[in-house]
Amino acid sequence: MQKTKSKRILFSLCSIFIPLITFAQENDSLTFSEKIDIIFRDYTGWFVDLIFYEIPFSDDFQIPWVLILLIGGAIYFSVYFKLINFTGFGTAIKVVMGKYEDIEKHGVDTLYADPTPNEGEDLPETLRNEGADGEVSHFQALTAALSATVGLGNIAGVAVALSIGGPGATFWMIVAGLLGMASKFAECTLGVKYRDVGPDGTVYGGPMYYLKKGLKEKNMGGFGKVLAVVFSIFVIGGSFGGGNMFQANQAAAQFTKLFGLEGGNAGFYFGIIMAILVAVVIIGGIKRIASVTEKIVPFMAGIYVLGALVILGANWMYIDDAFGLIFKGAFSGLGIAGGLVGVMIQGIRRGAFSNEAGVGSAAIAHSAVRTKYPASEGIVALLEPFVDTVVICTMTALVIVITNFHIGFLEYGTEVTEGVELTATAFDSVIPHFSIVLTIAVILFAFSTMISWSYYGMQGWKYLFGKGKVTDLVYKILFLFFVIVGASISLGSVINFSDAMIFAMVVPNITGVLLLTPVIRRELKRYMNAINKKEEALEEGATDYNKL
Repeated sequence: MQKTKSKRILFSLCSIFIPLITFAQENDSLTFSEKIDIIFRDYTGWFVDLIFYEIPFSDDFQIPWVLILLIGGAIYFSVYFKLINFTGFGTAIKVVMGKYEDIEKHGVDTLYADPTPNEGEDLPETLRNEGADGEVSHFQALTAALSATVGLGNIAGVAVALSIGGPGATFWMIVAGLLGMASKFAECTLGVKYRDVGPDGTVYGGPMYYLKKGLKEKNMGGFGKVLAVVFSIFVIGGSFGGGNMFQANQAAAQFTKLFGLEGGNAGFYFGIIMAILVAVVIIGGIKRIASVTEKIVPFMAGIYVLGALVILGANWMYIDDAFGLIFKGAFSGLGIAGGLVGVMIQGIRRGAFSNEAGVGSAAIAHSAVRTKYPASEGIVALLEPFVDTVVICTMTALVIVITNFHIGFLEYGTEVTEGVELTATAFDSVIPHFSIVLTIAVILFAFSTMISWSYYGMQGWKYLFGKGKVTDLVYKILFLFFVIVGASISLGSVINFSDAMIFAMVVPNITGVLLLTPVIRRELKRYMNAINKKEEALEEGATDYNKL
C-alpha cells in the first residue's frame, strides 16, 4: 500500500515537471524566470481569476468574493460567540501564562472536584509524570502559528495598503484584525477537538480533520471528506508558494540589494543556505519547529517593534495628527480611488490577508497543543490577529504616516510595488541604516514563516498520501527545492497562483466552521465551567496544583 502511494506521488510530480522541462527547451530568447512565469500564467491564470474575482456592486467599486466570505464569517463568529474577541482577551493572557495548565493537563474534576478514586494519591508527584495529549505548550503553539502570520505582510503589505488606500486603510486593517480574532478562536478550537493522536504521541490536526470528522457527526460525512481533500490540496500549494517561494524570494532580494549583489547567482546561493537552515529545523517536526519559533518570533518582533517605538517616541508630538489623518481617511476616502469603500476594502483585505484568520492554517499548528480542553487553545489563538494586525501593522502604518509628514516619500493613492523599500525608507529617515536591521528582520520573518508553513503543508500531504517516512521525505525534499527556486527567480504569476491557493483555503474552512459552531460553543462552555470550578475551589481553600 505504501509503495502504491509513493508511485502515485512520483507520477503526480512528473506530470507537473514535464511541461516545465519541455518548455525550457523552447523559446531560448526568454530567461528561465520568464519561461516559468509564462507557464504558470497559462496553466493557472483561470484559477487566480476565479479566487480573486471581484463582485461589482456599482461602477465605482468591486469587492473580492473571498473577502466577503472572510469578513462575513468573522462578523458571524463575533456575534455568535458573544464578542469572544474582547471578552476572552484577559483569559487568553492567563492561559498563555500557564495559570490553568494543571486543569488542562489532568481535567478539573481530578484536581478540584469532589473526592475521586485517586484522592489518596500524591497528586503533586503525579503532576510531574502525567500529561495530556499534544506535543507543545500554549506559548509554543502560539509562536509557531504567529511565525507564519507575522512577517512580510506586516512590513511590505502595510506599505502597499497605505499607498493604495491612504492612511484610512489603517483603521480598516485594525477592524479586520479585531474581527479576525473570533475566526481564529473558532477554527483553532476545532483543530484541537478533532485532531488525531498517533501511538507515539504525534499529533495530526487541522481543518482536514475537523471537516471530515466533525461533519460526519452531523451526517454529512461525504461532504466533509470532499472539503477535507480540497483543503489539503490548497494547503500544500500554499506551503510551496506563499509560505515558501515568496518568503525566500523577498528575503533574497532584500539581502542581495543591501550588499549590492543583484544579478548573477547570489540569489541561488542564498537559497541553498536558507534551504539548509530550514532543513535542520523541519526534519525535527513540530517540536523542533515550536522550540525555534518560540525564540525567533519574540526576538524578531521585539526588534521591529522597538525600532517603531523609537521612531514614534522621537515624533510623539505627531502621533495624534497621524491618528487624526487615519480616522479622517477611514470615513472620507481622501480622494482615493473608490472613495470610502475603496479605502475600506483595501484596509480590510490587507488586514485579513496578513493575519490569515479564516484561512485555517493556524488550526494546524494549534492542534498540537497539550490540553484536555479544545477551547483553551482557541482562546489563546485569538491573540494572533491582535498581535499581528492591531499591534504590529498599526505601528508600521504610524511610522510611515508620521515620517511621510516630513519627507513626503509616499503619494497616497499611487500604488507601490516595493513595500519593504518604502518601510525601510521610513525607518531610515529617523534611525540611520536601520534598513540593515530591517533586512535581518525580513530574513528572520521569512525563515520562521517557511518552517511553520512546511508543517502546514506536511499535514495536508500526510492526509492525502499517508503517514509514512517515504511520503514525508518526498514532501520535505520538494519544499527545500522550492526554497532554492524561490530565491533564484522572479516570481510573477507564480506568486499570484500561490496566493490564490492560500486564500482558496478559506472556502472549505469557513464552510465547515460555520456548520460546526454549536460544537465550538459547547467546548467553550465546558472550558469556562472548568475555570470557574477551579476558581471556586481555590476560594474555598483548595491547593493550587499549578504552583506545585
